[in-house]
Amino acid sequence: MLIVCVGTATEVGKTWVGAATLHALRERGYSVAARKPAQSFDPTDDHPLDATVLADATGEARERVCLPERTYPVAMAPPMAAAALGLPVPTLQDLLDELRWPDPLPQVCWLETVGGPRSPLAADGDAVDLLVRLAPSRVVVVADAGLGVINALGLSLAPLRDHGYDPMVVLNRFDEHDDLHRRNAQWLHDHGVDPLVSVAALVTEIEREI
Repeated sequence: MLIVCVGTATEVGKTWVGAATLHALRERGYSVAARKPAQSFDPTDDHPLDATVLADATGEARERVCLPERTYPVAMAPPMAAAALGLPVPTLQDLLDELRWPDPLPQVCWLETVGGPRSPLAADGDAVDLLVRLAPSRVVVVADAGLGVINALGLSLAPLRDHGYDPMVVLNRFDEHDDLHRRNAQWLHDHGVDPLVSVAALVTEIEREI
C-alpha cells in the first residue's frame, strides 16, 4: 500500500502525523517504510530533520528516508534551495529514479512531500505532479485544525480531486474542547469532507485497506 502524504502548507504537522501513524502500524505488527524525496531546513533550527523523525518511526536509516544529496540546509522549497546552494536542481524523473523501497516491499510505504500540493518539489514539478507519476493507493492530506483550515483544504483538495483522488483528510492538533475546531470539522463534514481528527482514526482507516 503506497500512501502519499501532502500538507495544506508547511508546518501543519505532516511529519508528526506520518511518524505517529507508522509507529502505530509498526507496533501492530505491520511492516512499514517511509521516504521523503527531498527536504530542506533552516540550519539554525535545532529540531530534528523530517527524515530523522520518519526514520525513528520506521526503524530505517535516515539516509534511506531522504538521500543526503537531497537534503538542503536552506529554508526554501527544495529546488530553490538547491539553486541557492549552487547545486544541481533535480527533476521529477531524478527523484523517481532515486526512490528505493526495501526488498521485500513493506505492507505500508509512506511517501511524504514538502509544503502544500503546489509547493515546488523539483525543477519541473510539485507534489501533485509527483503524485500523478506515482499513482499511490491512497493520499493523505494533513491540515491544521484551526483558523483557515476550510480555505486551505478547499485549495489543496481541488488539484488532487481533479486527478481522481479522494484523499483522507487529517485535522492535526484537533482539540475536541475547542469550539472552532469542532465547528471546522462539522462544516467540512457538511460540505463533503469527512475529516479524521486523530492519528488513531487514520491508522484504523489504513488497516481496513491493507
